[in-house]
Amino acid sequence: MIKIDNIINEHNVKSVGITGHINPDGDCIGSVLALYNYISYNYPDIRVVPYLTGKPGEFSYLNGFDSIITEDDGSSPDMFVVLDCSVKERIKPFVRLFDGASVTVNIDHHIPTGEPFATYSHIDDTAPSVCEVLYGALDNAKFNKETAECLYTGLVTDTGVFKYAATRQKTMEIAGELINYGFDFSEIIDGVFYERTFTQTKALAKAIENTQLLFNGSAAYSYVSVEDMESAGVKASDLGGIVEQLRLIKGVEVAVFIYPVQDGMNKVSMRSKKYADVSKYAISKGGGGHMRAAGFSTFDGINKIKQDIEAYLEKELS
Repeated sequence: MIKIDNIINEHNVKSVGITGHINPDGDCIGSVLALYNYISYNYPDIRVVPYLTGKPGEFSYLNGFDSIITEDDGSSPDMFVVLDCSVKERIKPFVRLFDGASVTVNIDHHIPTGEPFATYSHIDDTAPSVCEVLYGALDNAKFNKETAECLYTGLVTDTGVFKYAATRQKTMEIAGELINYGFDFSEIIDGVFYERTFTQTKALAKAIENTQLLFNGSAAYSYVSVEDMESAGVKASDLGGIVEQLRLIKGVEVAVFIYPVQDGMNKVSMRSKKYADVSKYAISKGGGGHMRAAGFSTFDGINKIKQDIEAYLEKELS
């Protein structure tokens, strides 16, 4: 297991850049800001910058959220860390920052889809979240409240508040240690999973209106189009968590939700309950994830995506 402190000290690091995958979720943002807070707290002389392609507002409570930079700022950090991503292509537009660093680190929990690309790599694809893996790469005697809160956010988001099958005893033990730092963990769960703005509620309503049950109710499929989003006044960032609502429909094993993200590109989010492996399909489409939660992006249209997914589900659900 790599240790961030050892790498910093061995290479006499003076500046650090940190990023995660495009379209960051709670585990991605939580891990990036956890490491940002950890280094800022323990190494005040090191310049540390978090880079992410998006800043979903539901995570604005995390310390360091306002410091996130969403594009290449032209700097040249000594050390660059990639979290929650095992493919360098998924950290665009920050590849230049990574390639220019003298030491690079990759910590992840997704199933590897290629050769290691960093100076130091640690990937544990049995872990339910990258925040759990990152926890092991840090010295928990050096945590502050802000670091713990970020790590906890990643744990709860990627485990669905500890209900997904990948959750293990170690996950619960780490969560128990983190809440001792005194942040309001119940407010985090409410804010991330249950509270919705009126705009987000309208987006959910549109997705439910478009939902179809396939294969005798064992699959739920839905989408929102560009026109749907424009008429409801919603953005891609308002659509988080909708696939989870589809997954909760009684009798559904696999849930699929499709929505536009940018310039003709569609994001496909997939979830399963007990036996279907949605990661295999997502990886085959250039994405990634886990057996029970995965996704990918494509320039295919909604009808083509649905046709291809139905062919996959016909085999998987049989």
